[in-house]
Amino acid sequence: MNYFTDMTWKDTIKDIIDILIVSFIIYKLLVLIRGTRAVQLLKGVFILVITWAISTWFDLYTLKWLMNQMFTFGVLAVVIIFQPELRRALEQLGRGKFFGGRLIAEEDETARVIGELIKSVNYMSRRKIGALIVFERTTGLNEYTESGIAMESRISSELLINLFVPNTPLHDGAVIVRGGHIAAAACYLPLSENPFISKELGTRHRAAIGISEVCDAISVVVSEETGQVSLAMNGQVVRDIKEESLISKLFEELKPKTKKERRLFWKRKGEHHG
Repeated sequence: MNYFTDMTWKDTIKDIIDILIVSFIIYKLLVLIRGTRAVQLLKGVFILVITWAISTWFDLYTLKWLMNQMFTFGVLAVVIIFQPELRRALEQLGRGKFFGGRLIAEEDETARVIGELIKSVNYMSRRKIGALIVFERTTGLNEYTESGIAMESRISSELLINLFVPNTPLHDGAVIVRGGHIAAAACYLPLSENPFISKELGTRHRAAIGISEVCDAISVVVSEETGQVSLAMNGQVVRDIKEESLISKLFEELKPKTKKERRLFWKRKGEHHG
């Protein structure tokens, strides 16, 4: 009896669905562990499997016996070693994030970054601490990050506040945010030469407008004189923007929408975790 000739179209569809489901689960597991220490552990497991295959192929008795002993306790070892990742996977499965994880992860990360920004901006606004925070989007800002001090630090309100406190080494210049991380601080930006800009605006505002004229970056400015918060993008500035409007606009603009933006999001995430 030939298995392939006896297969019906229902069996074929069932096998295809089976393969697709298993492939999707494996893919989601790889996405889940990407950027964690589990990647390095998997490399170690892969080396052990290759070693076992070589010992079997060349019939290396002692090495094969050693590999068999290791694989005997391998399942228990994997459970112990990958306990944090397995727990995280089960938590995401329970919250329904396992199968819709990429889009939710993008929105969660955007919301986290905006939340940290708002906390720091509110603090600095009340105390009239001048600040200039630039968000990189699809246009790279390497030219400007190289003019400052490289940081590659996860963004937090406490870190942002400390960077702009007067008389600290990095308080002068702009902070550039890339992929949820502070790429660099004390960066120099091009000043806008637009003659129609209000004379009331100082260097920070002109730099915020200037960078938005040459690329698609978005800048948030805290005035040192008034404590007002402004948002600059597309060569325009919205002065004294209210908190609700700022949150709404930032989320709308920073959340990855196109395939290109999503690829950049995950690439930058991978770079920072790697």
